[in-house]
Amino acid sequence: MQRLIARLSAVLLCLLLAACASRMPRPLVELPPLRLAPSSLPAPLALQQQLHFRFGSHERDLDALLEADAQQVRLAVQAMGQTGVRLQWDGQQLTQQRAPWLPPQVRAERVLDDLQFALWPTDAIAAALPAGWQVSDDGRQRSLSRDGTVWLQLQRLADGSVQLDNRAEGYTLRIESIDMAGQQ
Repeated sequence: MQRLIARLSAVLLCLLLAACASRMPRPLVELPPLRLAPSSLPAPLALQQQLHFRFGSHERDLDALLEADAQQVRLAVQAMGQTGVRLQWDGQQLTQQRAPWLPPQVRAERVLDDLQFALWPTDAIAAALPAGWQVSDDGRQRSLSRDGTVWLQLQRLADGSVQLDNRAEGYTLRIESIDMAGQQ
């Protein structure tokens, strides 16, 4: 019975994500890829994360496990106990394993860029940006802009979570992280 419920949940999630993704308009602007070296992260990370994704009136909660060190970034994202995507980035090659139910609009490249925008040092991000793009960070808020328009913004909230507002693609992502390395 539990297997049937898990499979039904996965199918329902697939349908909901597909409905949400199929309505995704073309981005207003193409955000520059970051593809930052894992070694540019100042310290290793081992985080368990709760992700709250909002696109228009659609909202989804996901869980993620993130490990990053100087050699590699590894991320697994799950929904209702089912792994949707696993990605690995070694600074040269991005590999991913996707569940068949995951909509094609959920791209490993965008997931990696959001992750790096949220967690990597501002100077590493600035060094990776093409001409015309700027990053600013006042300690509370980080913004990526072009020609004076902010297209990606990260707010560090008082409860320790962060909220990413992707204005180019029209979604927000709230990330709550638990440091797994600190719990050992």
